[in-house]
Amino acid sequence: MALLLSTLLATNAHAAGGFLWLGELSQALGASYVDHIFTKSFVAILILLIALAYRLRVSKMTLDETVVPDKGITLRNLVEMYGSFIYTQCRAVLGEEDAPKYFKFIAFLFITIFLANVIGLIPGFLPPTEYINTTLALGVLSFVYYNIKGCKELGTMNYLAHFAGPLWYMAILIFPIEILSNFIRPLSLALRLRGNMMGDHHVLTTFLNLEILGVNVGMFGAAIPFYLLGLLVCFIQAYVFTMLSMVYISLATAHHDHDEHHAH
Repeated sequence: MALLLSTLLATNAHAAGGFLWLGELSQALGASYVDHIFTKSFVAILILLIALAYRLRVSKMTLDETVVPDKGITLRNLVEMYGSFIYTQCRAVLGEEDAPKYFKFIAFLFITIFLANVIGLIPGFLPPTEYINTTLALGVLSFVYYNIKGCKELGTMNYLAHFAGPLWYMAILIFPIEILSNFIRPLSLALRLRGNMMGDHHVLTTFLNLEILGVNVGMFGAAIPFYLLGLLVCFIQAYVFTMLSMVYISLATAHHDHDEHHAH
């Protein structure tokens, strides 16, 4: 057991150099970005398989059985606990009426980011959220989604008008500032997520490779607290990204009165 743990830790210690399982493919294609694309694809496939397994399980149940949770820790219980957690967050930020409208997107966004973060803790993998390409794509996805929903809820012209502020004579000053602020959001989401995940991975790698008197103490448990800290960071970053996305959705879809001042 100790030998297996040492091997896994040693494998993860070298993971900073690349995604080991796809290293040869990356070299063959001459593309350093292949690693995070395949890792992100793996996360997407994993989510799809979990969703299909849950759907298959529920489809075989009667209406009465769906009300009663399974005994013990099962896939169904885990999925429904996750759904309950996300719906509670949606209701707290978006309100009782709007929570069902945006629940699916928020649930997808959180689990995608969380698993993309957590996969970096598995030996031989690098988190795709360590790459700006991935985090910027997620930021743009959130940006496009809440702007589309804002146009749909308020109408395109009314949605654009709310960037001008409540005072018509200040619109020439407020409008460009609000538009610029809106377009910066996906970049700020992307840089925050990428920076924190890269920093967490570097800290973990440092302690995995820590040597004292020529002995790699990271292989003998010194890095375990940083695995736990890394898991916490993975959750917090997914949560922050998701919460900010919900706030942006709330701001974009809120119905403001003309005499009412609104802030972003």
